[in-house]
Amino acid sequence: MRSPTALSPRTWGSILAAGALALTSALAFGLSSAAPSQAAGCSGYVGLTFDDGPSNDHTQAILNALRQNGLRATMFNEGQYAAAYPAQVQAEVNAGMWVGNHSYTHPHLIQESQAQIDSEVSRTQQAISAAGGGTPKLFRPPYGETNATLKSVEAKYGLTEVIWDIDSQDWNGASTDAIVQANSQLTNGQVILMHEWPANTLAAIPRIAQTLAAKGLCAGMISPQTGRAVAPTGGTTTGGGTTGGSTTGGTTGGTTGGGGTGSCTATLSAGEQWSDRYNLNVAVTGSSNWTVTMNVPSPEKIIATWNVSANWPSAQVLVAKPNGNGNNWGVTLQTNGTWTWPTVSCSTS
Repeated sequence: MRSPTALSPRTWGSILAAGALALTSALAFGLSSAAPSQAAGCSGYVGLTFDDGPSNDHTQAILNALRQNGLRATMFNEGQYAAAYPAQVQAEVNAGMWVGNHSYTHPHLIQESQAQIDSEVSRTQQAISAAGGGTPKLFRPPYGETNATLKSVEAKYGLTEVIWDIDSQDWNGASTDAIVQANSQLTNGQVILMHEWPANTLAAIPRIAQTLAAKGLCAGMISPQTGRAVAPTGGTTTGGGTTGGSTTGGTTGGTTGGGGTGSCTATLSAGEQWSDRYNLNVAVTGSSNWTVTMNVPSPEKIIATWNVSANWPSAQVLVAKPNGNGNNWGVTLQTNGTWTWPTVSCSTS
């Protein structure tokens, strides 16, 4: 049985009020309005982390539970398991999680030589990248043990060391109630240590989501600059690294010149997320006279927009123009079982 390791992620989530649901239903029929009330900002972000994966036995159940409860987390993977179960690494990315490095075989690194430490770290970087998890930017040392030699190797590979603020003790047989209670102690920016294999951790996830929402906290990403939990940003699904072709949590900025009058860029970033829908924020730069075309992958549907004038050439295409509320606007998408972000392109007129 393993003791703690270090990591850092971040959460989304809030629960829709009845009035907000009614508003969303109305907007689903083509109306647009100001930002939905359920999209209120988070009062803070915390990092949920899960160590020791991936596996064919536990990973998918954890991912399903996190998604069903509107949470994202950082998965600190061991290289040996990433190499053995590459499909599960890809599943983590596709579910919108961030992937971090947790060494190759989970040894006591502070007892090893610099060459051995380098091998543990570098082989895990390679295994995760080869499995489609991108290049990790976060490192959680096994058992939370660190020293100057390890830190020098981390620096060599551009890794930020992530230690937890709170240990859930799930590795030590903590009950579901105790795991929920540990999560309730989180404050803005803090990171909690959990593992993907304890059954009590899986059972705790719905209550963790409720506990965080009651405190106005959202699950966030762990910043590769600070090692603290922050609001998720677009384009980072791998512990602060980039993952080409990821299906969740990536940004797609398009830049298209129009009529010789300049160019513009539309960039997506993550907003609130629930079990069956999520918000995306759109920021347009380069022009105040723009047209953004958003292509939504089927079967997802846009059910609300705000701060924009919206037209619908087809069921899966939104054409947006300024409506006097500036260059920042947003949409709410009904997932209908998938979580692939739309693509956007921007043109000037």
